Amino acid sequence: MLTSTRNSSFAAEWDCQDGVLIAWPHAGTDWAYMLDEVTACYVEICKAILQDDERLLIVAPDAMEVREALGPDVDWQRIDIAELPTNDTWVRDYGPITVWHDGTMKLTDFTFNAWGMKFAADCDNLVTSRLDAAGYFSLPVVNCRDLVLEGGSIETDGRGTVLTTTCCLTAPNRNDALSREKLEQMLLDRLGCTKMLWLEHGGLEGDDTDGHIDTLARFAPGGIILYNGCDDPEDEHFEPLMKMEQELKDMTDANGDHYHLVKLPLPDAMYDEISRLPATYANFLVMNHQVLVPVYGQPDNDIKACQLIGEAFPGRKVVAIDCRPLICQHGSLHCATMQLPKGSLTNR
Repeated sequence: MLTSTRNSSFAAEWDCQDGVLIAWPHAGTDWAYMLDEVTACYVEICKAILQDDERLLIVAPDAMEVREALGPDVDWQRIDIAELPTNDTWVRDYGPITVWHDGTMKLTDFTFNAWGMKFAADCDNLVTSRLDAAGYFSLPVVNCRDLVLEGGSIETDGRGTVLTTTCCLTAPNRNDALSREKLEQMLLDRLGCTKMLWLEHGGLEGDDTDGHIDTLARFAPGGIILYNGCDDPEDEHFEPLMKMEQELKDMTDANGDHYHLVKLPLPDAMYDEISRLPATYANFLVMNHQVLVPVYGQPDNDIKACQLIGEAFPGRKVVAIDCRPLICQHGSLHCATMQLPKGSLTNR
């Protein structure tokens, strides 16, 4: 089930892991108005991660707040807290991305500018380099800051292919000076991959990332893509997701083989005071022995999504995490986490 060697490629999420990186919510983030509620959600995520054989690396400006929230009944031998300032908690987009080059695993550090300069990112953009300087990583961290890239904007099958969305990677204020062709060439080189697949359609209302792929379509072992579907012609997502489905059907991997598609249900519409929220089951996290799946208090959809994701990851336990608090800030479970590969963390 777990793999750990290859020549050159962006590492698949289901490769063997040391642990998971998260950034703790605090009063200086956009969570201030609902801090107790979202903290409880993060506690649930942490405890679920610790049920696996993995470690937990938590970035937080105040370690004591984390210790008080998690309490004494967790395995503190497998938890490290790095006291660092953060702007926000979406560590998927500014944490290190794992790449294999010539059989050697490395961590890459791209520029993070808060989804095209929409928000402040002066602290988040430095998290990976500061963790490296503080000695948390045992693997080399490669400076890729000549490119803006968010971890949630790219997916890989672990076999040389990258899946992304045109609307995100070519959005303003990211890599404006580069043509799509030049950007693709540079990303494939940095990620050690040979093929990039661009989705032209899809997207969820309320998504302020400009269309991250990890809200839309995700790879699973054996040439599987799990993707958001919509069966309601009256839903605003129906047409764009139907077009995305057709694109996925036409796509092939680096060997020219078509993928096997698994359609996930779309959660029933959820709203804040202003607009629809981008709830999605595609935002799951793969671990060594578990898959953590976001759920939204919708029993029929939640159960169906967990079943389909579990079938795509046989041998892994599916753990449902209530992510209704996370979706209030337009993100979910995968957005809030970043897996760290086997051999990446130092023994502290």
